[in-house]
Amino acid sequence: MGFSLELIRIVLILIILGRLLSNCITFFYEAIGLHVDSSAYNLIVGAAALLLLFVLYRNKLQFSGWYSGKKKKKLQKPLSLILICCSILLLIAAPFLG
Repeated sequence: MGFSLELIRIVLILIILGRLLSNCITFFYEAIGLHVDSSAYNLIVGAAALLLLFVLYRNKLQFSGWYSGKKKKKLQKPLSLILICCSILLLIAAPFLG
């Protein structure tokens, strides 16, 4: 039962927080004068948001859920740093690639 609830929680986190984060990033780009409105741009921003959410979930959110398995571990610091840097690079490149 806990595993099913945790899967539903993960899906809701990805949908709600992912959309909210993508909207905030798009709002920021529009605030600084970059009006990029294409599917490639949305794909790049979505990938960056998902990477950030993955790091957030694995390092913080998985410990506050319903699943109480033995395999709950934080990401290693170098891996977290690499994923966050990749996400930032995607966000920097999105206006130019989109």
